[in-house]
Amino acid sequence: MSQTRDFRHAILALALGSFAIGTSEFAAMGLLPYFSADLGITEPQAGHVISAYALGVVIGAPLTSLLGAKLPRRRYLAALMAFYAVMNLLAAVLPGLFALTGMRFLAGLPHGGFLGVGMLYAADALPREHRARGAAQVLMGLTVANIIGVPLAGWMGQTIGWRWGFALPGVIAALSSVLILKLAPRVGGNTNARPLDELQALTNARVLWLLAVGSIATGGVFAVYAYLTSAILQTTDAPAWVIPVTLAAFGVGATLGTWAAGRVTERLGQVRAMFFYLGSMAVTQAFASYAVGSWPLMILSSFLLALGAGLVIPLQLRLMDVAGRAQNMAAAMNHAAFNAANALGPFVAGIGLSMGYGYASNGLVGVALTAAGAVVLLLSLRYERRHPMAAVSAR
Repeated sequence: MSQTRDFRHAILALALGSFAIGTSEFAAMGLLPYFSADLGITEPQAGHVISAYALGVVIGAPLTSLLGAKLPRRRYLAALMAFYAVMNLLAAVLPGLFALTGMRFLAGLPHGGFLGVGMLYAADALPREHRARGAAQVLMGLTVANIIGVPLAGWMGQTIGWRWGFALPGVIAALSSVLILKLAPRVGGNTNARPLDELQALTNARVLWLLAVGSIATGGVFAVYAYLTSAILQTTDAPAWVIPVTLAAFGVGATLGTWAAGRVTERLGQVRAMFFYLGSMAVTQAFASYAVGSWPLMILSSFLLALGAGLVIPLQLRLMDVAGRAQNMAAAMNHAAFNAANALGPFVAGIGLSMGYGYASNGLVGVALTAAGAVVLLLSLRYERRHPMAAVSAR
């Protein structure tokens, strides 16, 4: 009972790190007008700061997996969060655009490794029937950040200076690092591991199929969310308070949805849960298309869009079962795939907007991307059937 309590405290420390990551990643978008004005640059130029972070996530996922392969997970996770803290604090104090862009790139490096391996640690720490619940609890820190951390960082950036918006997640990350070392039991390490074993994830067809599912299907969520504020401003006469309420509704939906995803996955099993969430994503994206032009419906749509987007939990567990010895790499690359989705969805939706189809087309783009992800999942399962020695159970 005492060990279970220790693991639950450790999961809370990991969720705090996830909260720091969510605050830093999403608050940066809201701080963009303030640091662009202060640094005397255009907003498109300032957008490179956002892109640099996403690039860091994609590069950092495999890099940190290789560098940390021999470390016990407890120390690996604490080290990643300490690095994240330092980079955010440096972004807050160093002068100039070049330094800010560089620090944001470096801050992105631990993102995928921490979230992926943190969820892996939490899943392994609990009884097998509750693995999904443990992974979800870590990820909930990211979703709660959209309710509390991001608005707080935005308020700080608006009232006392944008640099405080980066300093806040830096301080939270430092606290998380200390708590992980203090609270996390010393398990999950493999000092005899070979770092190059982690590269097997990048040649494992089952891992690559699943990463493709996440990077394509989840792009549908971002196709809608990226243009949500613009859609409200351009298609409704909503009062000013509607925008923050809509964004908060997304955060609440994501938090409840992540909590539920662990239980749905435990009840349905990994494969059925993935199809369940692909279906719910398509339905909520179609509703988002219908809701355009009515701000009350768009608030509801924002909540439902996030509530139904729990694909990451069964996908993470499935990756754990097919990755073999490359557990850290597969877990980290899952979050790199979701960042790729964050680029793909808005890009494809933007094409539709530039062709004059209007904001209602974003939801239809989302449905198309989610449907494409479902096709990729079917192809993945077909591959497993054709290679029975490599297949895993459909839990």
